[in-house]
Amino acid sequence: MAVSGPEQAEQRPVGIDELLERVRTGYRRIEAQAAYEAARTGDALLVDIRYAALRDRDGLIPGALVIERNELEWRLDPQGSHRTAEATGHDIQVVVICNEGYASSLAAASLHQLGLHRATDLIGGFQAWKAAGLPVTPPA
Repeated sequence: MAVSGPEQAEQRPVGIDELLERVRTGYRRIEAQAAYEAARTGDALLVDIRYAALRDRDGLIPGALVIERNELEWRLDPQGSHRTAEATGHDIQVVVICNEGYASSLAAASLHQLGLHRATDLIGGFQAWKAAGLPVTPPA
């Protein structure tokens, strides 16, 4: 059923750049070095959402939990029946990592909607991590 009337007049298409800007205002993003330190001290869970071809091409971040984007909410929802063991509660700090830091912003916003209020994403993604000289396990 098509929407008409006042609801239709209030809705306008939003481009991806505007959407990213909007969702990023809902949380504080994190730089590679700070993410590394938080993970090293046990204060953050790094979650790599890159698809397999990118992981095979560029390698992995040691200790990062690999969850492809299409499974992220199911695996990290502390109340979900398909959650991973690391999804221990809504207070965990999750740092979502994609390839360049775009898809991870949308993913972090989605985790906020599930109540994971400390979810964030890595500015610049895996490529920024690698450029910062942080540990990477090379592809097999």
